[in-house]
Amino acid sequence: MGKILVVEDERDIRSMLGFALSRAGFETIEAETSKQAWGQLNEVKPDLILMDWMLPDGSGIEMIRHLKSDRDMSSIPVIMLTARTQEEDRIRGLNVGAEDYVCKPFSPRELLARVNAVLRRNTLSHQSENRLELGQLVLDADCHTVTIEGSDVKLGATEFRLLQFLMEHPERVYSREMLLNKVWGRNKYVEERTVDVHVLRLRRALEPWGYNQAIQTVRSVGYRFVSDFVRG
Repeated sequence: MGKILVVEDERDIRSMLGFALSRAGFETIEAETSKQAWGQLNEVKPDLILMDWMLPDGSGIEMIRHLKSDRDMSSIPVIMLTARTQEEDRIRGLNVGAEDYVCKPFSPRELLARVNAVLRRNTLSHQSENRLELGQLVLDADCHTVTIEGSDVKLGATEFRLLQFLMEHPERVYSREMLLNKVWGRNKYVEERTVDVHVLRLRRALEPWGYNQAIQTVRSVGYRFVSDFVRG
């Protein structure tokens, strides 16, 4: 059914989770520190992560923040496991990027239900992301094509990735630095000015159909893709 990384410093909880998940057909990978977790992630990409809040060498919150800013790992769903039950803690965990938040103590049955629900949502999300549409603008990630009104739009590889990312995250404003991390990758050194150049190229490619206006500049901040864009 898939691989699940369990990041939890308490051995008894790790054992209980491993037993329950294996009985449900999942393969589990264990880590008791964030350092061990990153080591596991360098070896395999799990389908989901169960993340404790308090770890011996850091915070699960910080680890989620780094995961969600990493282009290769940001799509991995995370469920937080924690004894923190205050509303502000749950809000903080969800705002940083966790898909769900389970308070300790919890029953294995409830946790499995949460895991299956998150995995279902994630699968549906990826299926929908393979084909993105805005009016007559259609991006097909599987075929690596962009069409408008049935006509092919010629894009370079970077412009294609940029358009795909913006269409996957409509309305949200992204700074140039954030776009560099998400589209180009954190391991590449590229000047922020490069983002402006590729946005300009992308707009020029969409301009014959008027869809260049769907990519808005937010002054002193960055760019956003407007999902309710309607051509004049």
